[in-house]
Amino acid sequence: MKLIVGLGNPGKEFSVSRHNVGFMCLNWFARSHGLEFTHRQANAHVARGRVNGVDVVLAKPTTYMNQSGAAVAGLVQRWHIALPDLLVVYDDMDLPMGRVRLRPKGSAGGHHGMESIIAGLGSQEFPRLRVGIGRPEGERGGIDYVLGRFSSTEMETLDDVLAKVSQALDSFLLEGLDKAMSKFNRDGAATEAPDQ
Repeated sequence: MKLIVGLGNPGKEFSVSRHNVGFMCLNWFARSHGLEFTHRQANAHVARGRVNGVDVVLAKPTTYMNQSGAAVAGLVQRWHIALPDLLVVYDDMDLPMGRVRLRPKGSAGGHHGMESIIAGLGSQEFPRLRVGIGRPEGERGGIDYVLGRFSSTEMETLDDVLAKVSQALDSFLLEGLDKAMSKFNRDGAATEAPDQ
């Protein structure tokens, strides 16, 4: 069984903020496979089903971003998930808007939701999918930026981004992390160096 967690903040005021792109990705993926978030478990909205021949649990923590670790640790325990079978989807300001990066492990990189998950699990040895949201221009603060809504220009490309993440999740389930990384980390650029 695989557990895929999308990060975000609960509440309508955050529903289309950049920080909620993890929720948006899971909503898109669930719809594309006929799954619905009809259950509540371990402080998360949960959808369960079979995708590409794999039993999968999709989860959106109902804690705020900074307390995501409690929900993820609870779900990992509830479903007896090995850490390599956990994938966390979240926003990343260090990647340009729409760029996708899969990694098998790593630090939180300053992302408070990931800091909470690493603390909750006592490990950073789990896969993650980072979705680029870019950095703010000028003097705008990072917190205001991530909690702000996507611009009209960004909204024009958002569906393409969500579709790409959904394809990456399909690949993760069907072909495994290494194959998904080789397909989606390069963004079609054959000369791009791999992530370290």
